[in-house]
Amino acid sequence: MIQNTRQQVAQAVRAVENKKGEDVSILEMDKNAGAFTDYFVVCTGTNPRQIQAIADEIEHSLEQDGSRPTSREGYGQAEWVLLDYVDFVVHIFSEKARKFYDLERLWKSAKRVSLADLSKKPVVEKKKAPVKKAVKVAAKSAGKKAAGKSASVRKKKSPAARGAKGKTSRAAARSGGAGRSAASARGGAAKKRSGTKTTGRKRK
Repeated sequence: MIQNTRQQVAQAVRAVENKKGEDVSILEMDKNAGAFTDYFVVCTGTNPRQIQAIADEIEHSLEQDGSRPTSREGYGQAEWVLLDYVDFVVHIFSEKARKFYDLERLWKSAKRVSLADLSKKPVVEKKKAPVKKAVKVAAKSAGKKAAGKSASVRKKKSPAARGAKGKTSRAAARSGGAGRSAASARGGAAKKRSGTKTTGRKRK
């Protein structure tokens, strides 16, 4: 779409040159300056008849590609003819009117370009994601992956861990019970030995 507009602007400029329009300027408008279009084509005609002839030539040239101005103003008086093609606007001035309105000064933020510049393909800059946002997204994704891995590890290890804990507790219970049984057995034997000695003494 941008390249097509540039081609149409170039076509309009060549139409101006065909009718001997003077002091042709091509202004690429600064979008940050609130311009309502992308390009201005500004030129000067020496008399009303030539101004009208330039306007007719531009319209005829662009009509061949199916492009028509959405509005045309000032054609009758031919002091300042304006052809509005939405994406670009052509201004055809008389010398006096051009000095009076001085569009180049009014839109001084605009960039002056040539026909050679219009033939070049515009450089479209790709938007880059903010670094902070990219880092946050990467950190979140890394955190999710780490959490998923740890959860899967816990799920895999938890039955074995529970079994190990169960085995340990059962072993401890068994060892504790065995200890208590051994202690009670030793206590009973001691009592029997002491009882035997006591009864022996009483018999003497």
